[in-house]
Amino acid sequence: MNNYYDIVVVGSGPAGLGAAFGLLGADLAKIGLAKVGRPEPSLLLLDKNEVSSGGLRNDCKMNFSWPIGFPEACWTKDQAEAYLGRVEAFLSPVILEKRNLDLYSKRAEKLGVSLLSIRQSHLGTDGGLELIGRLTAKLKGLGAELVLGEKMLSLDAKKKILITDKREIQYRDLVLAPGRGGFAFLQGIMNGADIPYRDNVVDIGVRVETKEERYPIVKDYYDPKFLFPKKTRTFCTNSRSAYVVQERYGEPETGYWYSVNGHAWSTSRPANGLVNFALLKTVTLTAPLASGQAFARMLGMQAALLGGGRPIMQRIGDFKLGKRSFSESFLGDLYDFEPTLPSCTPGDIGLSAPAKILNALWNGMKLLDSIVPGLLHPSTIMYYPEIKLYANRPAYIDGHFRSAEGLYLAGDGAGTSRGITAAWASGLRVADGILEARFA
Repeated sequence: MNNYYDIVVVGSGPAGLGAAFGLLGADLAKIGLAKVGRPEPSLLLLDKNEVSSGGLRNDCKMNFSWPIGFPEACWTKDQAEAYLGRVEAFLSPVILEKRNLDLYSKRAEKLGVSLLSIRQSHLGTDGGLELIGRLTAKLKGLGAELVLGEKMLSLDAKKKILITDKREIQYRDLVLAPGRGGFAFLQGIMNGADIPYRDNVVDIGVRVETKEERYPIVKDYYDPKFLFPKKTRTFCTNSRSAYVVQERYGEPETGYWYSVNGHAWSTSRPANGLVNFALLKTVTLTAPLASGQAFARMLGMQAALLGGGRPIMQRIGDFKLGKRSFSESFLGDLYDFEPTLPSCTPGDIGLSAPAKILNALWNGMKLLDSIVPGLLHPSTIMYYPEIKLYANRPAYIDGHFRSAEGLYLAGDGAGTSRGITAAWASGLRVADGILEARFA
């Protein structure tokens, strides 16, 4: 087993893949560089999971319009659009058609709500898995070594040595792209390498599930992006063959907690007539400056406590009446569909979610029901919590997300992106920096 590589990429999600493809077989002329007869670098792509992971695995919904997915602290509009063009040229997505947006936009504007028109592609979870297979095979064909099931444990940034659960690896350049699930891992690495960072922003919300007939906009616009007052927005809509899923966060030392998420299969699977989407509020902790991750963990563990170790779900009909949901709340009459994540605990979200956050979410729900009437049917379910941890803000020493000599950070976990296409773009931007240092 090789223990030296020119470049090591940790994380096989879209940021890691973007960096790897940007480094191997790159057309240097297109980015203003000239190759001087040097061989392709040796590259290791490493992931702790036994399968290639990241956002491509769940639903594989991709957005190709600024500013979706691009934190403005890291990107200008011109930068984002230039890299988006390269991502789109590589992935060759089929852009979904949108219809009747004027109707919904006019309703939204009257209420002070914005509906963004975004160019989108949707492969579904099964289509995403097929794409991962094609991409990893192509990457191996370019000479990359892909190793799954090997976990990075620590880093000696000065000696340029990373330690895994199986060996020590020396490198020239290291790209850390662990994604949202690696938020805490990345913080540990940055602490050990003395890289300053801020972690004071987090998105907290619910995942809403209802019948498609009560949210018919999805027939015209697959993933509608609504921006509400109080820093609240819709996110990650799934329909046709859509399901709510559970994700585990945390570590054995600090305890585990759960967040819900959503995914959908492609049109090759039978439709179930349901739709789900996230409604999220952005929370910025400023005075005193505090850890968004610690705040999210506290809320997640509190929800797990009240849910008996599981997320909480509540019917809108019960929520409006100010009472908790029980198992019998999910049967018969007005409650006319079964939850797709039945392992959640029927309960009272109001006992767990902070009032200011819950009020903002409920205000967004009421506004959305005025734009798309029918959403607040008594049977509609709110699952709590849905938490997005991608707000690390490392200090970078150049425009290519370099935080130390030979060390680059990319993707959602590093705060350089919020989604598949922007993560891929951030990986490409890192690759450009490495190539520039090598060939310029």
